Amino acid sequence: MGDRWQVTVDRGVCIGSGMCAAAAPDGFRLDTARQSHPVAPETDADERILAAAEGCPVEAITLTLAGSGEAVFPPEE
Repeated sequence: MGDRWQVTVDRGVCIGSGMCAAAAPDGFRLDTARQSHPVAPETDADERILAAAEGCPVEAITLTLAGSGEAVFPPEE
C-alpha cells in the first residue's frame, strides 16, 4: 500500500490561477469565487497532485503524509 496525503489549499493565499486544476483535474476544483479546493482532503500519493502543488504560483497548496503530518510539499528546510 502506498502513501496517503492530506491536501490543503490556503484560500487566503490562492489567487485562482487554475494551474492546479489544469495539472491535476481529478485533484483540484475551482469554486465560483475562483478559489481552489482539493476534490478530496485525503488522497493516495499522486505525481499529478505533487506537480500541481509544485506549479502553484503562490505556493498555496500543502501536502503532508496522512497520519504523521510529515511535510511532502513544500519540503521542510
